[in-house]
Amino acid sequence: MNRTELQGKKVLVFGSGISGIGAVKLLEAVQACVVLYDGNEKLDRNDIAGKLPEGSTCEIILGELPGEVLSTLDLVVMSPGVPLDIPAVQKLKDAGIPVWGEVELAYRMGAGTVLAITGTNGKTTTTALLGEIMKAYAESVFVVGNIGNAYTGASLEMKDDSYTVAEISSFQLESTHTFKPEVSAILNITEDHLNRHHTMEEYIRVKELITANQTKENFCILNYEDEILRKFAESCPAKVVFFSSLHKLEEGIFLDGDKIVWKTEKESFVFAKTGELKLLGQHNYENVMAASAMAYCAGVPAEIIRKVIMAFTAVPHRIEFVEEIRGVAYYNDSKGTNPDAAIKGIQAMNRPTFLIGGGYDKESSYEEWIQSFDGKVKELVLIGQTREKIQKAAHACGFFHTVLAENLEEAVHICAEKAEPGDAVLLSPACASWGQFDNYEQRGDKFKEYVRALSR
Repeated sequence: MNRTELQGKKVLVFGSGISGIGAVKLLEAVQACVVLYDGNEKLDRNDIAGKLPEGSTCEIILGELPGEVLSTLDLVVMSPGVPLDIPAVQKLKDAGIPVWGEVELAYRMGAGTVLAITGTNGKTTTTALLGEIMKAYAESVFVVGNIGNAYTGASLEMKDDSYTVAEISSFQLESTHTFKPEVSAILNITEDHLNRHHTMEEYIRVKELITANQTKENFCILNYEDEILRKFAESCPAKVVFFSSLHKLEEGIFLDGDKIVWKTEKESFVFAKTGELKLLGQHNYENVMAASAMAYCAGVPAEIIRKVIMAFTAVPHRIEFVEEIRGVAYYNDSKGTNPDAAIKGIQAMNRPTFLIGGGYDKESSYEEWIQSFDGKVKELVLIGQTREKIQKAAHACGFFHTVLAENLEEAVHICAEKAEPGDAVLLSPACASWGQFDNYEQRGDKFKEYVRALSR
């Protein structure tokens, strides 16, 4: 990868969010000539300019992209939030201009060994855990991507002996070309983001792109319990290592009773027992297995992995214990932004639960989530754009203990009034946060704020 290949080239960065600004900073650092473009003409140009580095010569264009700019461009770098099938992007492709994503740019400008994780659910916990393992093993480690640190922001600091642990979303994978992790993982694939990818087939295809440039000298960690991934293993270009929470595997990493076992033709040993971990729930044991397998395949000794996985605690907003008030335990699972993630949230509960759900509509179906309540949910309190849709699905599934609330604060008060000592209140919305909140973190922080106000 050559950091001088973009010197003097004219590059259009499409999208002015965090990723777009990160891309501009990286491109200017490698001496490209940058144009920052956003189709939203109502944005404040001065506000955008204020986020750019001091002395930036980047040109800012808002609204319609002038035709004369097209003829001068050498490259377009897409922000992950911008769909690739909109007319403005098609126009760029038709003009024969190469279109890279932010991950492609960061990868080409970076150095060292890349370990990359995708999947519908569990990415953040697995990425954070793998990041901690690698930090215990190596001097130079970067944890980047969808986890909140722009990949582009770290690229130029990377050296040949660096390790990059990257959480990669389907939006980011769509526009990769040469991206090649040493070890990749696809944790699971369930229905999500169909408003962007349109069909399940396309969503699966994009997720599998994480392995597109890998060879049998690289590794791909796959979930044996996921039918789609078991089938994909047959055509996967990398050497496949399975993890399993329900089957004892001939080769791979699996749960045997309370033991996390690694087994190959040459060796067999126990990484840890589930009772020694600080993480709760089967889905978290899967995350631990995936991270452990990735680290081991990257050459980290088992003893280092064992030490880190036993000390690791849950990431914020993922079945995060908030407080116990008057005998009622409150949990923040704001990162449960789709039904499958929210199923994991309810499965981890070991008390009768008041469940807060609802939010932005990503065109998901909610029946499977409701069917997973398994007698645990005393009441489902619904907020946001999807509240009537979910209530209708709940009633159709024979679950009638539903309440509609105006907002999250009211939902917390409803639960607090009705819950008895020994119950739990769980925010696990099965929906995105947009509309009422900027992101799931803000939603989770507000939930914690409202809960802590109860004890006052």
